[in-house]
Amino acid sequence: MEKSDFNISKLLETHRRDRERLTWDGTFRDYFELVLQNPTVSKLSHARICDMVVAPGVEKVNEGSRDEITRYNFFSSELFGIEGPISRIVEYFKSAGQRLEVRKRILLLMGPVGGGKSTIVTLLKRGMEAYTHTPGGAVYAIKDCPMHEEPLHLIPPELRPEVERHYGIYIEGELCPQCRYNLEHVYHGRHEDVLVHRILFSEKERIGIGTFAPSDPKSQDITELTGSIDLSTIGEVGVESDPRAYRFDGELNIANRGVMEFVEMLKVDEKFLYSLLTLSQEQSIKTGRFAMIYADEAILSHTNENEYLSFVANKKSEALQDRIIMIRVPYNLKVSQEERIYDKLLKQSDALRNIHIAPNALKIAAMFSVMTRLEEPKKSNIDIVKKMKLYDGEDVEGFKSKDVRELQEEAVREGMDGISPRYIINRLSTALVKDNITCINPIDALRAVKDGFEQHTGISAEQRERYLNLVSVARREFDEIAKKDVQRAFVYSFEEMARGICNNYLDNVEAYCNKEKLKDPITEEEMEPDEKLMRSIEEQISISENAKNTFRQEILIRISSHARKGKPFDYSSHERLKEAIEKKIFSDLKDVVKITTSAKQPDADQLRRINEVLDRLVSQHGYCAVCANELLSYVGTLLAR
Repeated sequence: MEKSDFNISKLLETHRRDRERLTWDGTFRDYFELVLQNPTVSKLSHARICDMVVAPGVEKVNEGSRDEITRYNFFSSELFGIEGPISRIVEYFKSAGQRLEVRKRILLLMGPVGGGKSTIVTLLKRGMEAYTHTPGGAVYAIKDCPMHEEPLHLIPPELRPEVERHYGIYIEGELCPQCRYNLEHVYHGRHEDVLVHRILFSEKERIGIGTFAPSDPKSQDITELTGSIDLSTIGEVGVESDPRAYRFDGELNIANRGVMEFVEMLKVDEKFLYSLLTLSQEQSIKTGRFAMIYADEAILSHTNENEYLSFVANKKSEALQDRIIMIRVPYNLKVSQEERIYDKLLKQSDALRNIHIAPNALKIAAMFSVMTRLEEPKKSNIDIVKKMKLYDGEDVEGFKSKDVRELQEEAVREGMDGISPRYIINRLSTALVKDNITCINPIDALRAVKDGFEQHTGISAEQRERYLNLVSVARREFDEIAKKDVQRAFVYSFEEMARGICNNYLDNVEAYCNKEKLKDPITEEEMEPDEKLMRSIEEQISISENAKNTFRQEILIRISSHARKGKPFDYSSHERLKEAIEKKIFSDLKDVVKITTSAKQPDADQLRRINEVLDRLVSQHGYCAVCANELLSYVGTLLAR
């Protein structure tokens, strides 16, 4: 919509009309007809959450392999790199949605700070709010019920087996005290005349979503969970056991039909946790002066590892422990996904409007933070950098997917310690607000991260030493990336050159493996395969003389596989071959790059080359004029050493 066409009054009017379209009022008789037409209208809370999460669809990552990952689209725009824990959460809701025993458990997310636990719960809460606005997520409740309860509770228990037999409708739960009173005294026992309306979940309006956060145990009262006596009406009704004299407005009451979140549950005073014993297993809330009140809600909570370990060590809490399903939510361990986290968080601010983030700045920060979360490999033939790359799906010479699984199996607690994404964002934010800053490059990012160690209260002296070493490791990785970016920018028509070298290499490999000769394109003279050419490429990625035959056969197999699938094969179709060809080109150009970038007073030809490289870095590689110049100077310094 153009600014000139924008009209706030029209926008608000459209919003009001949309809300009005979601309004529905009728009697229980009308509602029962809706249920007969669409039985899913009366589904229980866990089933509703499951349908909401699955509705946007799923994506299979590494489909067909043993490392296949299910990525749920519901979470994919907000959470990155924790597909495993999310899959386990969805599995819980799938089981609970089928009314299996796990629905009578508290779902507890346990992991380090900043790992995404509260974000998962918030997404589920916001998702439920939006889902109840859709036809598939429509929720109906008895009008004037403080707990927004399911209208099917109006059917007496003795009639329910017959209703299920005739209509296949499962009914669970009992009327709350307030609805029982209204049925008898307002509707005079006529169940079919009870008014029903459609409700929209809202945490702010306290409908279907409850939240309880710990505070001072001395001032916090259990009535926050279970409601309280209404002092304004008790004088009229005379007794506290009259439903009219009680406010059924505790967080557990209003969360009925939806989600109840316990923020940092294990920080809560024990007296508040007792309510969860009956709510989880018996699905009932115990309120003073009243019998058990049925409640259908998913109970979600989150905590950190230290508090969880203290909790399970306490024998007094065994009853509650037995009612908990714990899902570990560690930090993300993939650099590419960590980069997406930083990108998402930075884009939420206005800071990037006038400041450019140089290519690889977030990647290098992500490399550092991921390495702090990894455990040192036990095998001598792998270091933490190789482990980081393997976890991110990169090909590393001499390692296969089974090696990744072995690395994961030997590091049980991996991802439970290390630098939080919040710390990295805090440090990047500090760099972004400095005066006269127009661009943040990878060195700026690492410097900001390093400078914050002294202020980080959670880092011990030993950790600080390790983190400083990892900053140096991340910088060395950037050095290689920087040289590659500049060397690539020096190559005019890099793709064409790479394809030419690749085709020449493949012709020789095919002739070598098939024990054939090649024809000279000009003289048509038969020649032996060019062993010198093949080795000059293979040596770039440390393919030994003994391993060359295996590597060449592997290339032919990959070509054959692509041909069967009708896919073209080029130098980028095989990651190791791509790396070898690029390194070959860069090796041939190294002297040219070194002379050009390190010249203090470049001549006209060198100046022309530099300007061409700068133009390519800006137009093809995402650099701005500032960071492109900084990169060129930095690489010149590296090559001059």
